[in-house]
Amino acid sequence: MQEVILAFITAFSLTYYAIPSVILIAKEKQLVDMPGGRHSHKEITPSLGGVGIFAGFVFSMVLWLDYQNVDGIQYLICSLLILFLIGLRDDIIPLNARVKLFAQLLAASILVFKSGFILDSFHGLFGVEELSKPLAFCVSLLLYIFLINAFNLIDGINGLSGSISMIISVVAGVWFFLIDNISHSIICFALAGAIVGFLRYNILSAKIFMGDTGSTILGLMCGFISVEMMSINSSLPVSEVYRIDSIPAVIVGIYIFPIFDTVRVFTIRILRGGSPFKPDRRHIHHMMIDVGLSHFQATSMLVLINLIFLLIVFSFQTIGAFYLLLVIFALATGLTMVLLRVNGKVTSRKIEKDKRSEDAVTKEI
Repeated sequence: MQEVILAFITAFSLTYYAIPSVILIAKEKQLVDMPGGRHSHKEITPSLGGVGIFAGFVFSMVLWLDYQNVDGIQYLICSLLILFLIGLRDDIIPLNARVKLFAQLLAASILVFKSGFILDSFHGLFGVEELSKPLAFCVSLLLYIFLINAFNLIDGINGLSGSISMIISVVAGVWFFLIDNISHSIICFALAGAIVGFLRYNILSAKIFMGDTGSTILGLMCGFISVEMMSINSSLPVSEVYRIDSIPAVIVGIYIFPIFDTVRVFTIRILRGGSPFKPDRRHIHHMMIDVGLSHFQATSMLVLINLIFLLIVFSFQTIGAFYLLLVIFALATGLTMVLLRVNGKVTSRKIEKDKRSEDAVTKEI
């Protein structure tokens, strides 16, 4: 217990006190994110918050973790370092999408082929249990790449990606602690501490953004957490009180916002004949801003909804993974339809208002 608390405090403290220096240097060197275009912020803002998150998290993990209890952890650090360097380069001077994808594949490949942190079973989902090695490697690579990009895509308003990642890391950290897996709990709470230290400067009046440096690291870590939760859960005896039923569906429920929003946006882009990676303003958080909510209000509402889904999946985990997936995706689709309807009404009112103003000007002329 002591190491878990110290890991959180160490990561929080280092990130909390490092961020002001990062902000100062970024402003002096003009390493900032300019407003306009798809961006919803109105002021010039540094986008190197991921530097503080990476420093706090990795330092705390290295300091407090007993490496003998987590085989392959050195490969996780190598993968994080790759994403940190490529993300930092992209935040300073934007990179080609292919270069970023190659770096993500390299980082994910190290985890899959060197560390053994792979998804080797569907745990009964769709009637599938153990996967063959080649299929497990392919599925694991896709999972890591998907989550890296999912957390990058939802990093569009203040505090959102960080808050969702914090929920995931805390929930996983508590679960690992309850099953007496202190090493994984340390990793999760070190990550949570770094995120909380960053959110102090991002969630209200954003003084800094996490940038790709931060969002890709969070995505990779959430992939690692999900794979390890499923793997460790399957090794627990059926009599274990904290063993999770329908573990794949529960994981999806915990990650519901980044997963659902990414699948939804990618599907729309593909159906419209565009690239799934071409940015636009079809994300749920963008629609919430468009209906008049502030960044803080939109983030708070999405975090609350994510917590509700978390309670649902843990409360109904015994109904089976397939049926639980149907429930959470049906709920997510229903809520999105409501938002689309509200967004459409607001847009119509704005168009009508603009038209009336234009007619009034025409009459005066």
